Amino acid sequence: MISTQAREDAQLLWDFQQMHHELRPCSVAVGLGSHDLGVADTAVELYWRGLMPIVVFTGATSPTTRERMPRGEAVHYRERAVELGVPDSAILVEPRARNTGENIRFSRALIEGAGIDASSVLLISKPYEERRAYATARKLWPEVEIVSASTPMTFDDYVESIGDARKVIDMLVGSLQRLLIYPRQGFMISLPVPDVVRAAFDRLRDEGFTSRLAPDKAGPCP
Repeated sequence: MISTQAREDAQLLWDFQQMHHELRPCSVAVGLGSHDLGVADTAVELYWRGLMPIVVFTGATSPTTRERMPRGEAVHYRERAVELGVPDSAILVEPRARNTGENIRFSRALIEGAGIDASSVLLISKPYEERRAYATARKLWPEVEIVSASTPMTFDDYVESIGDARKVIDMLVGSLQRLLIYPRQGFMISLPVPDVVRAAFDRLRDEGFTSRLAPDKAGPCP
């Protein structure tokens, strides 16, 4: 059972991850690979809204996607987009990335290698990783404007779609922890985290929602 306090703390982390960027046309979109095909569905919706002419799907496989997406996250995303009517000519596939940093670096190299003049990127992620993805992209691709997007849905709806509240809260805790420690490790820019969000993170971590925590090689958070 998830306690009322844990549920409220998870909602705080969920709300904080939302960047609330105003969506506008961009040079290209990058859909970050994961277990969530909703990223591909959202990319398709935004493509048909005319917000980008080209979408890059990026991602290899991971322990959480190997069985569900045996051909790789980016490949399955591409197949989903084509199934929903996006022309193959509007899709680029980056199949090697195994973390968010590689998603950005490898996608940037693919876009530049294709001769696409990208001044802005519509960065599509899972709803609970918008802020983390944005901070990573701003570190590794500072020359472009980053517009963050994800599938618009509530925390409760996302939990229902995954079917495992503890797993979702673990992922929220892991994403927030990376916002706290990765700037010190050089992986992303530092973004302010309100004290109320830090406190919620601390309570959830102390309650045992720790399966997605990363090693903190730089020591404890200040």
